[in-house]
Amino acid sequence: MTHFDNPSINKRIDEIDKLSLNENFYSNQREAKKLIDERNSLVENKEKFNDCLKRVNELSDFASTIDLNDSDILALLEEEACKLFKDIQNLRIEVLFSGEYDHLNCILEIHPGAGGTEACDWANMLLRMYERFCEREKLKFTIIDFLPGEEVGVKSVTMLIEGKNAYGLLESEKGVHRLVRISPFDSNKRRHTSFASVSVTPQFDDSINIQINPDDLKIDLYRSGGAGGQNVNKVSTAVRITHLPTGIVVSSQVERTQLRNKELAMNMLKSKLFEREELMKKQKLKNIIGEQKNIEWGSQIRSYVFCPYTLVKDNRTNYEETQVDKVMDGEIEGFIYSYLELRKKNESKN
Repeated sequence: MTHFDNPSINKRIDEIDKLSLNENFYSNQREAKKLIDERNSLVENKEKFNDCLKRVNELSDFASTIDLNDSDILALLEEEACKLFKDIQNLRIEVLFSGEYDHLNCILEIHPGAGGTEACDWANMLLRMYERFCEREKLKFTIIDFLPGEEVGVKSVTMLIEGKNAYGLLESEKGVHRLVRISPFDSNKRRHTSFASVSVTPQFDDSINIQINPDDLKIDLYRSGGAGGQNVNKVSTAVRITHLPTGIVVSSQVERTQLRNKELAMNMLKSKLFEREELMKKQKLKNIIGEQKNIEWGSQIRSYVFCPYTLVKDNRTNYEETQVDKVMDGEIEGFIYSYLELRKKNESKN
C-alpha cells in the first residue's frame, strides 16, 4: 500500500475499525494504541492528498476563466499556487518515509576518531549541528550519556531523539564524517583532517522479541558526569551495561535514579541487538543473491571542507552545499532528503 492509494487506505481503515469493535481490543493497550496511531496517520495522509487534489482542480478551473490583464487576480493566483506547491512538496517528502522503522524515535551516538583534541572538537561540532537540526524540526532531544574530551569537545555522547519520523530523518547520518580545516589548536595554522563516527539506532519498544541472558551482562555503576540533577556527582546513579557476547556497550546517566537509568540502558541494548540481527539477516541475503548496495554501513559518508574552500559534500548522493556555516547550524535537510530519495530509488529496483 502506498501513502496515497485511497482504495487500499480505505480498506485498511475499515479493517482497523472492525478490530476496534472487538470487546478485547483494549486488553492489549500497546497494540491498541499502535493500531489507532496507524489509523490516524492513514486518515491524515488521505485528507492531505485529497485536499491537494481538490485545490489543483480548483486552481486549474480558476486559471482558465480569469482575465490575464487583471494584475490583482494574477497575484492572487500566484499566491495560491505557491501555497499549493509547498503543500505538494510536503506530501512528496511524506512518501519518502517508507522505511519500516522511519516513524520510530532514535538513539544517536557520536564518537571522535583518532586525533585527540582536534577530533573531540569535531565531535562536539557535530553534536551542536544535530541539536540545532532537532530544534528546527521540533524534535525533542535528550543527552543520555556524555563523556567530555580531556581538553575540549566530546569523547563520546549519546542522544535520545523523539518526534515524528525521528529515525527516518536521521538514518542518513550513520557513518563517518570527515572535517578539513585550519586547526584552531595549531599555533602554526596548519590544515588538519579529523574524523568522527555517527551511529543511529531506532528505539524499539518492549514489543520486540529480544531475549537477553543476565549472565551475558556486565553492569557498572558510576557517578553521573553531565549537567543537571541533584544526584550528579553525589551518588552512583549512572549505569553502563556491556553485552559480553557482542561487545556492545550502552550507558545512561540522564535519569535521577539508578533504576530508571538501567531501564533506559536496557532499552538501548535491546534496540542495538535487534538492529544487529536485522543487519545480519540482510547480510546473509546479500551473500545469497549477490546484492550490491550503493550505501554501505560504516563508510565515510560526508566531507566538510572549511579550507582552502568551503564545501560540504555527501559521498553517497553527491549532494553538496557551499554555505558551511548554515550546515553546521543544523540546515542539513538537503542532505537528508537526497539520501531518502536515493533510498527510495534503490527500493524500487529491488
